[in-house]
Amino acid sequence: MSATQIPPASSSAPSISPGRRIWLRFRASRRGYWSLVIFSVLFVISLGAELVSNDKPLVARYNGQLMFPLVHDYSDKSFGGDFDSPADYLDPFIRHQFQKDGNWAIYPLNHYSYDTLNYFAKDPNPAAPSAENWLGTDDRGRDVVARLLYGFRVSVLFGLALTAIGIVLGIGFGALQGYFAGRTDLFAQRLLEIWGSMPELYLLIIFSSIFQPSLGLLLILLSLFGWLGLSDYVRADFLRNRNLEYVQAARALGLPNRLIIWRHILPNSLTTVVTFLPFRMSGAILALTSLDFLGLGVPPSTPSLGELLAQGKNNLDAWWIALSTFLVLTVMLLLLTNIGDALRNALDVRRKA
Repeated sequence: MSATQIPPASSSAPSISPGRRIWLRFRASRRGYWSLVIFSVLFVISLGAELVSNDKPLVARYNGQLMFPLVHDYSDKSFGGDFDSPADYLDPFIRHQFQKDGNWAIYPLNHYSYDTLNYFAKDPNPAAPSAENWLGTDDRGRDVVARLLYGFRVSVLFGLALTAIGIVLGIGFGALQGYFAGRTDLFAQRLLEIWGSMPELYLLIIFSSIFQPSLGLLLILLSLFGWLGLSDYVRADFLRNRNLEYVQAARALGLPNRLIIWRHILPNSLTTVVTFLPFRMSGAILALTSLDFLGLGVPPSTPSLGELLAQGKNNLDAWWIALSTFLVLTVMLLLLTNIGDALRNALDVRRKA
């Protein structure tokens, strides 16, 4: 081969898809990757909270009969008692019945549910951490571990629901504004400015005094305002992308506006949406916790991190309530923040693979 000849470049190097490249960038961030793993494990455990923390046995055998207290209610008479009321499996009498020959019961890891009241407890409430109640009890005698586990599930599911609604509304309004622009954008922006200037907290207080507090009511009220920030980002992306060559080519081919928005511009504007997810979830969880702390959130019977924080404030001598709740809330928000930072870096096109 002469000195002027240049060997052809190798074409055998495997190409990496954009999705694969983004995943490799995300996984390269060890803090974000392990935060996602830990958060996912905690969320899966909370989804099966009834199997981990419950005052009913998972399965039991009594007098030769196999029983499943988690899916069927048994009366006190079913275990040799005198009453037709539902059996209290914390009752020493019923526990003694399961210890007889041929009888047995398999209990969850933690023997309390989020609303369990242990009428046979030895210490007054709120009770300090012990072998029976690992993180103590609250001022009503409910197990703090169970309240935290179920409260974590409620917070994450609420955050996911509020985030999903905000994404749908934010993408819808932002896409219409950014794609059609002109008078449509001008008119919509004025409406959104008026809507965004409404006092959200005052509306929450008014509706909470009129209607019975519930997760559904809170979800509706927060959804009315939670999408405004995302719509501005989507609008900016659509305003930038609507004049690019691939969009002009799609218009020249006669594609309808809905297909241009859905198939062409939206996929190229999802970076902002995906990056927005963890931070929006953090905001939703903080909003729920804050409103519950103020007594404007879910009913008292619902397990809530905000309600536990309020109990900790009202019972400063019961340090285990506020401390454990603060740690759970801090870890949860820290994990979501790490995931969001890793997503933002992975979707940054200026970074090299």
